[in-house]
Amino acid sequence: MDRLDRFLPRTLLAISAVLLCWGILGLLEYVFPELGLGLQNESFPAGLQFLHFLALVLTGAIYVFGYIGRWPPTPHATITMYAVLATLCFVETIDFGAFGGGATGVAIMLGEFALYIALSAYLLRSAAIKHRFGASG
Repeated sequence: MDRLDRFLPRTLLAISAVLLCWGILGLLEYVFPELGLGLQNESFPAGLQFLHFLALVLTGAIYVFGYIGRWPPTPHATITMYAVLATLCFVETIDFGAFGGGATGVAIMLGEFALYIALSAYLLRSAAIKHRFGASG
């Protein structure tokens, strides 16, 4: 875990910043379709589009601002958002054919789930994360 602690907290910070920006741009395009950023998925209903980008904004914001402010609930709040993203991914893949649908879509979805589980385990067990956010255990 020490090797992961050297780079993963800051890597998660960078990835979370990208998620935050992606989500903001997606919401802007949702509200102002004339922007034509190409972030919307035409096969998703409008409500799902909105939830998708809102979840990205929240996931990114929680980790970015939690990391900067050393907010103790950050790991658990981030894990909660991973569960939200996984749920949205399931709906998008199974009901709306995200990732091309079929076996390919399900395989990609399962890979995404595995990533969320691995990151969640890391956030719960890492000494660097516990130190950063003042968690005990």
